Amino acid sequence: MTSLPPISRFAPSPTGRMHLGNVFCALLSWLSAKSRGGAWRLRIEDLDPDRSRRDFALQLMDDLQWLGLPWDGEVVWQSQRGDIYEHYLKQLQDMGLTYPCFCTRADIMATQAPHETDGRIVYAGTCRGKKLDEMAQNTPYATRFMVPDEVIAFQDGHYGPQQVNLAKHCGDYILRRRDGAWAYQLAVVVDDALMGITEVVRGRDLLLSTPQQLHLYRTLGFPEPHYIHHPLLVNENGQRLCKRDKSLDLSYLREKHKNPDEIVGFLAFLAGILPASTPINPKDLLPLFDWQKVPKTDITASL
Repeated sequence: MTSLPPISRFAPSPTGRMHLGNVFCALLSWLSAKSRGGAWRLRIEDLDPDRSRRDFALQLMDDLQWLGLPWDGEVVWQSQRGDIYEHYLKQLQDMGLTYPCFCTRADIMATQAPHETDGRIVYAGTCRGKKLDEMAQNTPYATRFMVPDEVIAFQDGHYGPQQVNLAKHCGDYILRRRDGAWAYQLAVVVDDALMGITEVVRGRDLLLSTPQQLHLYRTLGFPEPHYIHHPLLVNENGQRLCKRDKSLDLSYLREKHKNPDEIVGFLAFLAGILPASTPINPKDLLPLFDWQKVPKTDITASL
């Protein structure tokens, strides 16, 4: 039985210019979908009203077109989907799976014990079971989702079997922030489900977010996508590339490399698709693409 062509997506946050690591993710997700005759959609994750800017979003669209990575269908803007998130939050509330949380970050940090991880915060459930009363209704609060004390397992398309106990890994997590902004976990699940996304390709730094999202998929009755995580591009100090790395953002790279195929070829080389860094159009990489070629360890990048 032949599986259906995947529907994948690229979902950047418009909080600055794209950097080489963002483009690496975009290229891999585009190749993964298009090499199997699938679709590749674009979603702008502009949930943060303080940091998201429309001009950054328009610029990243231009960068994708310049690189030869066109998307299918209309662009989805998360900032325009508040009513949709509200609907599904109410569904979870009606199921008795959410509660108001009045804890500040300082409150939460005060309950933390040292972890063997990268500084993640595990919420202790301080406000679980509390109800809104007349005195508290005027106090800003976040809305948390209650997670079970059980293991969520899944098969990652690149890193293989994974399993996480949600209660021990993250605890009850936020669906809506104290300031009213929608949280990533709820928005990404609802949007991927309603957009018909069947394959999610993203950096391995989000690998441990997947069990949270899978549990939310199952709770809301949505079909689950297949997840494929890829290694991160890091600088010479082993730090993940970010938008502060101006020497590797698209503003600098477009000025330095007038031919976008140079950037694509370099990234294809880092991904193990090409034996050397040779200028190439993304379409010409389609017959060469194979996840088996992509490394599992993080990759040092300088261009």
